[in-house]
Amino acid sequence: MYACTLLLCYLTGQLLGVDGGGDCQLMVKSISGNVYQAGDVVIGGLFPVHMEAPHPEMEFKRKKVNDSCKIFNQRAYRWLQTMIFAVQEINSNPGLLPNLSLGYLAADTCLEESTTLVAAMTMVTGQDVSLADTDCGSAPTVPVIIGDARSSGSIVVADTLGVFDIPMVSYFASCVCLSDSWKYPLFFRTMPSDAEEAQAMAKLLRLLGWAWVGLVSADDDFGRFGSQMLMEALRGTEVCVAYHEVIPKALFQEVVHQNITDKQWIANDAWVTYGIGKSLYADVSQLRITYNVYKGVYAIAHALHDMLACQPGKGPFLNGQCPDIRRLQPAQIHHYLRRVNFTTPLGERIYFDQNGDPPASYDIINWHVAEGTIQFVHVGHFVSYQGSSGKFHIDMDRVVWGGGNRHMVPVSVCSSPCPPGTRKAVQKGRPVCCFDCLPCAEGEVSNEIGSLECVRCPERFWSNSNHTVCVAQQVDFLSYNDSMGMILSIISVAGATLTAATSSTFLYYRHTPFVRANNSEVSFMLLLSLKLCFLCALAFIGQPAVLSCMLRHTLFGISFVTCISCLLSRTVVVLVAFRSTLPGKNLMRYVGPTQQRLGICICTLVQGLICTLWLTLAPPQPAERAIQENQRPKIILECAMGSVVAFSLVLGYIGLLACLCLLLAFLARKLPDNFNEAKLITFSMLIFCAVWVAFVPAYISSPGKYSVAVEIFAILASSYGLLLCIFAPKCYIILLRPEKNNKKHLMTR
Repeated sequence: MYACTLLLCYLTGQLLGVDGGGDCQLMVKSISGNVYQAGDVVIGGLFPVHMEAPHPEMEFKRKKVNDSCKIFNQRAYRWLQTMIFAVQEINSNPGLLPNLSLGYLAADTCLEESTTLVAAMTMVTGQDVSLADTDCGSAPTVPVIIGDARSSGSIVVADTLGVFDIPMVSYFASCVCLSDSWKYPLFFRTMPSDAEEAQAMAKLLRLLGWAWVGLVSADDDFGRFGSQMLMEALRGTEVCVAYHEVIPKALFQEVVHQNITDKQWIANDAWVTYGIGKSLYADVSQLRITYNVYKGVYAIAHALHDMLACQPGKGPFLNGQCPDIRRLQPAQIHHYLRRVNFTTPLGERIYFDQNGDPPASYDIINWHVAEGTIQFVHVGHFVSYQGSSGKFHIDMDRVVWGGGNRHMVPVSVCSSPCPPGTRKAVQKGRPVCCFDCLPCAEGEVSNEIGSLECVRCPERFWSNSNHTVCVAQQVDFLSYNDSMGMILSIISVAGATLTAATSSTFLYYRHTPFVRANNSEVSFMLLLSLKLCFLCALAFIGQPAVLSCMLRHTLFGISFVTCISCLLSRTVVVLVAFRSTLPGKNLMRYVGPTQQRLGICICTLVQGLICTLWLTLAPPQPAERAIQENQRPKIILECAMGSVVAFSLVLGYIGLLACLCLLLAFLARKLPDNFNEAKLITFSMLIFCAVWVAFVPAYISSPGKYSVAVEIFAILASSYGLLLCIFAPKCYIILLRPEKNNKKHLMTR
């Protein structure tokens, strides 16, 4: 410190040309408008009590007299009084800095960088003529300074005092550049930086949902840098700047004069109060900076208090040393200021981050015109603590919006938010806030307002009609709960029941001539196979499973082959019996009961062999098939054939036997009336063939479960055709015309 002081004395002597034959003399200079109070630790203060500094002496030949500052600044004077008040309050508080008194040395900076620097240097070197004798160093040395008010003055002082390790706590400097801890490691402030203010304004825009805003800035450095920081804060958000205009701040007065009340403005206090004059908000703004001074004094006091609490041997300095409060070093205060963390008497938490910045805290003031007068209403505040992005607390019920609206927040968007079920599509050549809302494609959804993309539904899911949620795709199969499935099940069970009743009738009347003449053994086999035909239709109903898929076509194929084999056997018996009546013809020995059973078994065995190979090599399996129905997908559960060739062989073999039976029955149609069973078989085979010929195109053209229903219908129709055509006339005679159920009647003709 002494080396620097001597250097300054040498430079001063050279520049001022002091009389004395070139000897270096101490040119002490009084600080302009200083206020001093002694104490164990003296805090410096820099306040622009006046707003115009005297013009400097450019000839450097003599001292300038009557160089006092001009234009009194009542606002800054209040800040000075706040520092004095805070010091007195701390000294009267026995719980804070016990046995230690604070003093102060405050100076008027005259709102000029040069005057500010002279005042600061005079404080820290103890060379104020109004406080000292001619002996250098007898005045109190100031280890820490409250100030300066302006960012430019703070930069000049911080650059210079950094050589002396003098920390400073500014109450009004908001330049982002002062957050550079590498360049200004000793700088602290209780005023949030302009960057924090820009971030808070950007958060407020997002909170209110204003995505389309105009940016107006003043034609000065503060306006240009402020607008740049705000645009940086808005980058990457959903808020777009419609335009950016640079205008003189005085132009804002014209807004007031023109009574533009249908617009909503967001501005900082410096712009809002410019040119308006004294007002309630001007007082509020002054109190805010006043409170910053108050917090700065208390931050220094708490740093000193933490010094007093240091325990010898456990201190933060070399060998665990604690600072000597009576011979305080500025670097020691800097160390404790870095770690200060306390709550003010008003309940606000104060600390400094790694850049020396405090938590961002702003008042939200609603400025509006009511009954011809400007009113400023405190409606909320914004607080941002370390590790958080900040939080607004706003009483919306107290806010008066542009145009006098009190109940609805104004809407400011380029495009209305896209509702769920749509996505944004940015308009070409326009900002991202201007977009069209396109509906999501089929199978895609968006369940949020303003979605950028639609999301594809997962497998087995599809979008609902509004494209807002994925719903499970409709799984369709012929179930017992469907009306169609229930009807087919009832018809199938009714057919099986009717067949069982017919079997019971034939069993009960098995000893009668009519039943015995109709080959009761083959009749019972035919009725059993018909019952299986009716029941196999039930295997086609219900959700496909491995077992049901394997049973469907094999049971169908074997039962129908057995049924047609029985009819074929009876047709052959009728033909042979008729032919055997001719002389020299003894054919009945080839169509006895044993031969009939053998023929039926052989025909059925062939179909069984085909089905066995089918189930072994490529069995039917449950499968899913997606189809489009009314432009919506549907999952069809079905049984995959496994082998189309095997299925074709099963149907082809049934068709071959049916055609052969039809041909033989047709040849035997002219037998006597009492042996007219060939006519009945012919008619039943015609129905059977007609049903299955119509089945093929109907099956191919039917979608989903309806193809299964067509197959079941074909099975039931052909089964009912066989049952009714062959056994209905017989049951009629047995039950309703018993007089014909005798041997005499049978032998007639």
